[in-house]
Amino acid sequence: MPQIPQKCQELTVGQLSARSGAAVSALHFYESKGLISSSRTSGNQRRYTRDALRRVAFVRAAQRVGIPLATIREALAELPEERTPNRDDWARLSRAWRSELDERIKQLGRLRDHLTDCIGCGCLSLETCVLSNPDDVVGERMAGSRLMPERGAGSRS
Repeated sequence: MPQIPQKCQELTVGQLSARSGAAVSALHFYESKGLISSSRTSGNQRRYTRDALRRVAFVRAAQRVGIPLATIREALAELPEERTPNRDDWARLSRAWRSELDERIKQLGRLRDHLTDCIGCGCLSLETCVLSNPDDVVGERMAGSRLMPERGAGSRS
């Protein structure tokens, strides 16, 4: 891993990639989504401040636990400009994200438990499909074997 001198306050995209473990393309993507930012040299090369290292680590950790990038961007936007997320920020945000993750875990558990029930059904019976139509919610609104959009009162036949 390339060593970055302590006095160096700006990193090239290659240095940031090497230090963070994120691909250059991922860093460009993160930047396009507003998760990290860079300045440009007179030669139009990207330069990142050292705080980008912690921001990338924060983004990657949040992604690993399934947090969507839009939610991560909102969390980073709450921080003062150029401030990196710290342990307290992570603790506060992880508490807020816990219920979202718990719900996702519950859905994945239901998928795992009922996945073998779907083999061969072809979802022809939404009335009894525990994955596409849990508790027959769709059956309360319409009949049929597909989830078709309901026609509005003013639509043409």
